[in-house]
Amino acid sequence: MAVPARRVSKARRDSRRSNVWKMSAPQLDKCPKCGEFKRAHRLCPACGYYNGRQVVVVDED
Repeated sequence: MAVPARRVSKARRDSRRSNVWKMSAPQLDKCPKCGEFKRAHRLCPACGYYNGRQVVVVDED
């Protein structure tokens, strides 16, 4: 049975685990219709357009 030769220090153990919990921000693209930032491959929340056609009617307040 495999057994570690030496005990792993807390610093080495924690530094190995530290990069697991990093979160990245979603990639944003500009909407070609209105110029607002939106997530890729999703409809624009500002104007309701996706792939050159209107999918959702957005109320203008």
